[in-house]
Amino acid sequence: MTIPVYQVDAFTQKIYSGNPAAICPLPQWITEDQMQQIAFENNLAETAFIVPEGNDYHIRWFTPTIEVALCGHATLAAAFVFYRHLGYDREQIRFNSKSGWLTVKPDNKNGFTLDFPADPPVIVSDVPENLFEGLGIEKRTVYKGKFDYMVELDNQEMVVNLKPDFKKLAIIPSRGILVTAKSNDVDFVSRCFFPQSGIDEDPVTGSAHCMLTPYWASKTGKTSFNAIQLSQRKGWLDCELKNDRVLMSGHAVLFLKGEIYLS
Repeated sequence: MTIPVYQVDAFTQKIYSGNPAAICPLPQWITEDQMQQIAFENNLAETAFIVPEGNDYHIRWFTPTIEVALCGHATLAAAFVFYRHLGYDREQIRFNSKSGWLTVKPDNKNGFTLDFPADPPVIVSDVPENLFEGLGIEKRTVYKGKFDYMVELDNQEMVVNLKPDFKKLAIIPSRGILVTAKSNDVDFVSRCFFPQSGIDEDPVTGSAHCMLTPYWASKTGKTSFNAIQLSQRKGWLDCELKNDRVLMSGHAVLFLKGEIYLS
């Protein structure tokens, strides 16, 4: 038995940048153990599995080690595959997920816009042990959303130069840790670390911007932002806070397509 696979670089317009995701459209679910093994074998930040659900679809995302509740770049990559390679032609595509219904629409810049739930962060009084030491920074205000902790750094240079101790960050009880700062080039920048989830540094994290966007909206009074995630591969996002939703726009490019052979 074989299943199709597409590897897509998301939140970028050029190959070998952005965040790679494997997309596996299926007629019906394979076993959870098979999905996790495939994600482990792919060794990408995320492998997404998608099956039809009525007139829409259901999506699940797996890192090499765990299933996650929300993933932006693999959802963007999935929409790209359906629209560009599988003949999907409706105005929007809807995915049911562990985080509710998510929609993606082609935009007027030849990219796609994701509609995700906003995740406004709150200040944390009980800071996890090893957070500051793991990031290698002095103590400062710490925030937390539904999945991740977050700290704002003084400037973009601090974000670029950060050298985390991933062993120390891995014991923090959360999906991961985000760092962000105001930028002279765009509105804000970030880096995202998820050693707890099997990914030391994620190249581009759409779901993190569900928290970053309302955070910067509260600081600036703006609702629309240009953002760059400053991993080695880098990724570019346009973000908008719209009531209790975050709209994230970006591009994607195909790296490969093929078949996975199941034992």
